Amino acid sequence: MRLLKEYTIRLVFTAGILLGVQIPNFIDQYTQKISAHQLEATKNFSGFQATADKFHGGSINALIERHETSNDPVFQSEATPIKEIHSRIQAFSSEMKALNANLLGKIFHVAFKSDRAVIKETLSEYSATIPLNTDAIICGLGLGMISALLCDLFFFVLKLVFGRRFRRRVGPDAL
Repeated sequence: MRLLKEYTIRLVFTAGILLGVQIPNFIDQYTQKISAHQLEATKNFSGFQATADKFHGGSINALIERHETSNDPVFQSEATPIKEIHSRIQAFSSEMKALNANLLGKIFHVAFKSDRAVIKETLSEYSATIPLNTDAIICGLGLGMISALLCDLFFFVLKLVFGRRFRRRVGPDAL
């Protein structure tokens, strides 16, 4: 039984390492997706920004207001897409700033505050690799240790719960 426990803990530790090294890799792929979306939105927005620069001193809000207050329904309908693209650019810029943090900051941000649509996109197109950089090694060993400790704790609890029952049935006189 002890041998099974030791091999299980080693297996869990190894699995933890392999999963842990994926964390920085996933964050890198997520960051690349955010960057690509930001570039695309900025490119799509460039014509509106040029118009705002030419007629409104660069103010996007003034351009949007002019579209919204226009008597032309076609011109009015353009206000919503301009707002949406501008909002996307700002959201992607905020994401890029948040991802320009230390490893723990990036992990926390991606886990709890990231763009869920881009997370789903990253997961669906994720390519697992085993990078050997400092962040991957730190995450791998950290997750490996946590996994092994949790596994060891699990076996300890099992021993507490079932070990007492077994000792009561068998008892010291039964041997």
